[in-house]
Amino acid sequence: MPSAQPQPAFVLIRPQMGENIGAAARGMWNFGLDRMRIIDPRDGWPNQKAVAMASGAGRLLDEAQIFADTAAAIADCDYVYATTARPRGLTKLVLTPEAAMQDARARIAQGQKVAVMFGPERSGMENDDIARANAIISVPVNPDFPSLNLAQCVLLTGYEWRREAVEVDPARVDAVGDWAEQIEIEKLSDHYEERLQEAGFFYPEHKAENMKMNLRNMWSRMPMTRADVQMLHGMMRQMVRWKERG
Repeated sequence: MPSAQPQPAFVLIRPQMGENIGAAARGMWNFGLDRMRIIDPRDGWPNQKAVAMASGAGRLLDEAQIFADTAAAIADCDYVYATTARPRGLTKLVLTPEAAMQDARARIAQGQKVAVMFGPERSGMENDDIARANAIISVPVNPDFPSLNLAQCVLLTGYEWRREAVEVDPARVDAVGDWAEQIEIEKLSDHYEERLQEAGFFYPEHKAENMKMNLRNMWSRMPMTRADVQMLHGMMRQMVRWKERG
């Protein structure tokens, strides 16, 4: 069973090599982290190469949760970080690993569920994945050689988490509230996208996908409570009713 210690989930998005998954598990367990989630591993699951590389951290692989897509993997989370060297034009808060793990520890102390996403080895995270994150973790590496191996990035982030083991003042982030989970943000985004599609908002057609991604990115940047989400659903429903009456 996973340890009882509150901690972030580490989400590996479409990892390509079992060896890298195993090395990531070792890196996590080096720093007391054991909440691994894996999205659509290229070489299937379970993976014997991952087990061999994990060595003493094989328990993390046995207990890892497997998901088909990013939305499902972070559905129960209140706040999500995406590790990427390139914000790729999506406007978000960008943090160093140190600052991100300080923020994560404070949020978890307040009862929030937090996840950190790591992209596939060859190409990194796609914009559709990054758009679902609330903030970006960017490592200040050599700009002429910015690429980090998956396990290296996991190890570095895990180290910063462990280093922040000292007591964190919860006042460093917003006061605790009934925060909306990612699945609620996802449904809100779907609701607005559906209604705006009906209204002809996504025009011209060749720009529609980028407009939808920017809209999703906007929702993920906003720290929302469940009450905020319900109010925004209600606003859209009322506007639709008003238009239908007219």
